[in-house]
Amino acid sequence: MVHRNYHNGLKTTLLLGGMWALLVCIGALVAWGTGQAVWILLFAGIGLAQTAYSYWNSASLALRSMNAYPVSELERPELYAIVRELAERAGQPMPLIWVAPTMTPNAFATGRDPNHAAVCCTEGILAILNERELRGVLGHELMHVYNRDILTSSVAAAIGGLITSVAQFLMFFGAMNRRDEEGGSGIFGVLGILAMSILAPIASTLIQFSISRTREFDADEDGAELTQDPLALASALRKLEMTTDRRPMADTPGTRNVAAMMIANPFRGESLARLFSTHPPMDQRIARLEKIAGY
Repeated sequence: MVHRNYHNGLKTTLLLGGMWALLVCIGALVAWGTGQAVWILLFAGIGLAQTAYSYWNSASLALRSMNAYPVSELERPELYAIVRELAERAGQPMPLIWVAPTMTPNAFATGRDPNHAAVCCTEGILAILNERELRGVLGHELMHVYNRDILTSSVAAAIGGLITSVAQFLMFFGAMNRRDEEGGSGIFGVLGILAMSILAPIASTLIQFSISRTREFDADEDGAELTQDPLALASALRKLEMTTDRRPMADTPGTRNVAAMMIANPFRGESLARLFSTHPPMDQRIARLEKIAGY
């Protein structure tokens, strides 16, 4: 199978560089407001530690967030047969297979590389897709692994969650800190911290948003090539779009971070999390797949 060059190394560098820069800017703002430069080093160190931890534990963190459980070949022979066939066709090792106990239909892959990968399907997606559609979905997810998308998404989601947590802390810090002008903080320092507290989560989301959407299109195209059946994935995406609004996933910090790795946005259409989705519109994805099939 031909692997296209999507310049993922450059995209990864830009994504993680932007997230790190935002963390350092938060540290610089706190340092300016408090008059203590140690905050810059502290936030840079937190970013480094979080990146390292996410790199080594990306798979377990995502699976734990979804309360997923591993399944054996005896329990899910259809999953093993599809994944094994696609992995062999791509010349890649067989990933671990997990199932998440939620009726919201979705699937995601995780892991830092093909040798440490896992594929997770929700109970909901296994209930609504036929074998052909499920094969299309799994082809898409495996291509995320082979294109090295998963590690970047995992690390970016972890840093994005960290930035959001830091921003919430700063809102409390800004409200409580009332140092006088001579101390170096004053009302402008407090307002600056509050502004960053509000803007930082939005900025971190938009940084992920700007790169992750192209990866979904790439995985759709490559997954269609792997399965040789683009219409199967298109049919699956239609079902996911219709069913998710009836059975949305609970919007929690854990599911919000994993959502960027899922094949479809798992939240209800009008939710704020859906507004800042890292996924392109489903109708665009379906149209592209139909074009590949010659429709």
